[in-house]
Amino acid sequence: MSSKFFWKSLLVAPAVLGAALVSSAAFAQTAPEASAASNSQMATLDQVMQYSNEGSGAGSLAQVTSVTQFSDVSPSDWAYEALSFLANSEDLGGLDCLEGYPDGSYRGSRALTRYEFAAGLAACLDAVSGRGLNVEQLDRIEALQREFAAELAALRGRVDALEAAVDELEANQFSTTTRLRGEAIFAAADLFGGENANIGSDNNLFLGSRLRLNLNTSFTGDDLLYTRLQARDIPGFNSPDGGPLPDGFTSDFTSLAFGGSNGNDVVLDDFYYQFPLGPVGVTVGLNSTGISDIVTDVSPFSSSGQGGVGFFSYNPIYDLGAQQQALALTFDIGDSFQLGTGYLTGNAPDPSPGEALFNGDSTIFGQLTYASDSATVALTYVNAYVGDSELSGFAGPTVFNAYGVSANVVLGDVFNIGGWVTYVDGRTFDTSPTVGDGRYWTYAATLGVDDLAIDGSLLGLIVGVPPYEAIYELANGNARGGDTSFYAEGFYRIPVSENISITPAVIFLTDPSNENNNDAVVIGAVRTTFSF
Repeated sequence: MSSKFFWKSLLVAPAVLGAALVSSAAFAQTAPEASAASNSQMATLDQVMQYSNEGSGAGSLAQVTSVTQFSDVSPSDWAYEALSFLANSEDLGGLDCLEGYPDGSYRGSRALTRYEFAAGLAACLDAVSGRGLNVEQLDRIEALQREFAAELAALRGRVDALEAAVDELEANQFSTTTRLRGEAIFAAADLFGGENANIGSDNNLFLGSRLRLNLNTSFTGDDLLYTRLQARDIPGFNSPDGGPLPDGFTSDFTSLAFGGSNGNDVVLDDFYYQFPLGPVGVTVGLNSTGISDIVTDVSPFSSSGQGGVGFFSYNPIYDLGAQQQALALTFDIGDSFQLGTGYLTGNAPDPSPGEALFNGDSTIFGQLTYASDSATVALTYVNAYVGDSELSGFAGPTVFNAYGVSANVVLGDVFNIGGWVTYVDGRTFDTSPTVGDGRYWTYAATLGVDDLAIDGSLLGLIVGVPPYEAIYELANGNARGGDTSFYAEGFYRIPVSENISITPAVIFLTDPSNENNNDAVVIGAVRTTFSF
């Protein structure tokens, strides 16, 4: 792209051309300040490109013929007369030399450097060249040319250097369509207590790690191909087995949010494609795609690298049932509501009988979400079929229906107050005496405080009751009820730098795994997260 074309492209930036309405003498008074603020060449060029891009495009306002066409310009403005001069094509020899933004505004109060002004001036001067202007107009133009001759020459040199740098980047870039994001976690943790079941004595201080590489690819600018590669070695604590819970709900309440191990082998984790189809957002997931990849889980603590440290950082309803492959749709309703629905399964690539896309375990969900600047509320329904559930203590097909409410409210841009409640009913059916109906509950409250003592920090508190079996009624008339645990977690994320944070956390858990015979345990953990 030639320099001349670059100058002309800046004609559409009204904040730049607006300065041309001021006399050279008046502008010269502010020139030293503007020049001093432009010490970084790259910063200046970034501003020039920003000004250029904001005014360009199919949605730009056409050249105006009257300053009254601008919604934010009034006769009382100090530069109104000068704006009128540029907007009047007769004053400029028949040339329309002024444009606005697509919303009809001019934004003349925006600051600019002398280089940006010189670039806009060059575009206008190039356009008016040879237009047969009168003596007064020519005198004004010549004065401006002399005033900004040095800046124009310097800017041309900077643009040439920038074009060379861009050529070098384009020749060596990773991809024109993909951005790579990475996250590494180093975690140390230990567990204390649980003497009666020897839980504490079965665990020692451990150090584990997890690495994620996320490739975000867009082919049209509105779509997303999300690919995550993961390696981890955080096996978790030795803990007692819990009572029966709906499929997808963990009964290991001592697990950590970032736990799991594959011996640090690199494997494909999340893999899905999202794209718009008219007013509808479409998600096609092929590996490790969950409900929370499609709709929000509301919780401000759900990130396993930056949020809560324990397993109970978001509503468990988002884990219910088989969730590996997915076909889902989202509909935006106005500016505040979204309706999401989808079908997920656990073994779609397997063509065997009882498996494949529609023959194996499956999950159907629907969620209505309200989101504003200060509050997010979600009503979620999940129906899950599990072909071989051990819900009742014996194998048998089971259908679950779950109903959940999740909410989070932001107060003063500092406090996050939220929580969730979920109810699940399940029915196991076959010809054995294990046929029955179960009812399950889970609920929690959350509190977050941003920027407490340190900018970028996050203090989090989670208290609640993990999923438990309230009652299970067998077809033979017998019934049972499960025990209940209490969970409390406090953590404080400390930013060490823009890319490094350290999060110490303490978790207190009574009756681990919903067993009243188990003594309470305390988990201490320190998570260090590197983002790149």
